[in-house]
Amino acid sequence: MNLHNASLTVSAVRPNQYPTTGYMEFAFAGRSNVGKSSLINKLLNRKSLARVSSTPGKTATINFYNIDDTIYLVDLPGYGYAQRSKSETEKWGKMMEDYLSSRETLVQTILLVDSRHKPTADDVQMAEWIRHYHDNLIVVATKTDKLKKKEIEPNLERIWETLEMGEDDLLVPFSINDDEGKYSVWDMIEMMRAGELFPYEADSEGE
Repeated sequence: MNLHNASLTVSAVRPNQYPTTGYMEFAFAGRSNVGKSSLINKLLNRKSLARVSSTPGKTATINFYNIDDTIYLVDLPGYGYAQRSKSETEKWGKMMEDYLSSRETLVQTILLVDSRHKPTADDVQMAEWIRHYHDNLIVVATKTDKLKKKEIEPNLERIWETLEMGEDDLLVPFSINDDEGKYSVWDMIEMMRAGELFPYEADSEGE
C-alpha cells in the first residue's frame, strides 16, 4: 500500500453516504479528544489529513479515509462529551449503531483509550459493543508519551483489567512521539487483511 496516496473520501452522517467501493474498513472509536485524528495522521505520516481539534466533540461525522484504493481507515465520532445535548447524543448513538450493525465491509473496530486514566463507563460500554459485533477486542492506549516510564506498565494493566480483556484480545501502547505503536497498528491491519488475525469473511457479492 502506498500510504502517500491517502485522502478523505467522505464525511458521512447517513448510511446512503458511505462509500460503495467495497474496500475493507478499519474503524477507530473512542472518547472525544482521545487522539483518533492524531493516530490516523501518525499512521499515514501526515500532519493534518485528519483534522485535530482541542475542542472535544468536534468530530460529529463518520470520516472515511481512502488508503491507496485498498482500504478505508474510518474515524468514528467521539463519545462521552458532557456538553452534548440529549438529541445530539441520541443522534450519535443511532449513527454508530447503523454503522457497526450493518456495515458489511467493516473488518474491525479498534477502541482508543487514554493511557493516563482508568477507562470510563463509556469506554467499557464501547468495548462491550465492539465485542458484540466483532468478538475480539483491540485497544490502543494513546498518549503514553505523557506518562512517566514507570507509569506505563501499571496503567496498561489497569486498562486490561477494567475492560476485562482476555487472552485473544490485543492492547497496544501508542505515542505520537515514536513509531513503535504505529508499526504495531499497521501490522495488525495487514494481518487482518490477510485473514491471519481475527479472520473476516466479506460479502461475496460485494456492496
